[in-house]
Amino acid sequence: MNQSVAYPSPLVDIDAEQYQVQIEMIYATADNLAGKIIYPTDRCMLHRDAAVCLRKAVELAALAGFTLRIYDAYRPPYAQFLLWEALPNGDYVRDPHLGSHHSRGVAVDLTLVDGNDQPLDMGTAFDAMHDKSHQFYPDLPVKVQRNRLLLLGIMLSAGFQAIPTEWWHFELPDADDYPLINA
Repeated sequence: MNQSVAYPSPLVDIDAEQYQVQIEMIYATADNLAGKIIYPTDRCMLHRDAAVCLRKAVELAALAGFTLRIYDAYRPPYAQFLLWEALPNGDYVRDPHLGSHHSRGVAVDLTLVDGNDQPLDMGTAFDAMHDKSHQFYPDLPVKVQRNRLLLLGIMLSAGFQAIPTEWWHFELPDADDYPLINA
């Protein structure tokens, strides 16, 4: 008798009020690099391990008077294929055959928002896929560098790590060790 065992999902819902974050799931709109709606819902989820680190990041951001605004979190594998189709460039979109860290639930894309509900100037928009979006791009005003370093410090202190090509992307260390989640 072949019985399949159902394991509980490692994903948890990131509720804006409960986590004290703003949620603006960009891929639930057509205003993104693919130019079309990728997600049928604006539901924000993360692996429970990443959610623990997110709570820490929220606390650290609040110490400096900021809130986190999440643009993307868990990304179903089908969505990774759609983004790869729109931009097949491994510097900015991970090849879906390798498995995105978003599809493992351990990556989050975000920014800092000030007390006036305005995102800090990071020098580029979210999903601006060019050199200027790189974490340590040198030809940006000091204020932008300071904002990026503030976000980086918060996220590193909370247990995430950065990637060199996107100032907004943070993921858990050893992200490839987490299995892909098809939720």
